[in-house]
Amino acid sequence: MEQDTKRIAIVTGATSGIGEATVRKLVTEGVCVIGNGRNGEKLIALETELGSCFYGVSGDITQESVIDELFNVAQSRFGKYPNIVVANAGRGLGGSVMESDIAEFQKILQINVTSTLALLQKSARLMVATQADLYPSATADIIIIGSVVGRNISPFSAVYGATKFAVHALAEGLRREIGPKGIRVSLIEPGLLLSGFQEAAGYSDAMVSGFTEKFGPLLIGEDIANTIHFMITQPAHVHISEIMVRPTRQDYP
Repeated sequence: MEQDTKRIAIVTGATSGIGEATVRKLVTEGVCVIGNGRNGEKLIALETELGSCFYGVSGDITQESVIDELFNVAQSRFGKYPNIVVANAGRGLGGSVMESDIAEFQKILQINVTSTLALLQKSARLMVATQADLYPSATADIIIIGSVVGRNISPFSAVYGATKFAVHALAEGLRREIGPKGIRVSLIEPGLLLSGFQEAAGYSDAMVSGFTEKFGPLLIGEDIANTIHFMITQPAHVHISEIMVRPTRQDYP
């Protein structure tokens, strides 16, 4: 039974922000992790630092072959498919509905929504095949990183918020589909969090400084990593479906 219940995790977007913090937290807590990101050098550095319980798979998560490799590595390196999957990879995009760049919106739809759906499908199908015989003696978790702007429209990133509304719908749909099969599907909706996200989304330094002045101290990746750890360490019959985490001073969105 020990072989069946040990925790193996996949974490996407593992080279910075929430993803990197989650990798570190999970490995520290004894979970073996396969991490994905496009920064191959950072993944190698994490392997060196974290040791044999972390393995990096570099590549673009929008490619089906990269998703397949994550699961294949879990099986070949750690002897089983993962029972924790953290769907974290994504990109931001600043701008209102009237002002946003359609070409950029199509790119973030691909990474934020389509690739997330592909990862969820692969994870769910494999977990359903094994968890029926293990629940409730073992837990299986799919954690999806959403956003407060997937619930409340943001004046500075409305179309990005639309992708997160879609992700939230996928999370709830999957929860209803596989929760009865003993698999937990949990959504985390972070508020303002300092990471490389803002630069990639095209937010100006002045805008980020304004967020910090108005709402700070802002969240950091470790805050969400701690939330993930809390969720996955509950007893198997306890399903925390969603959590919104904001900086204390953030009133909106």
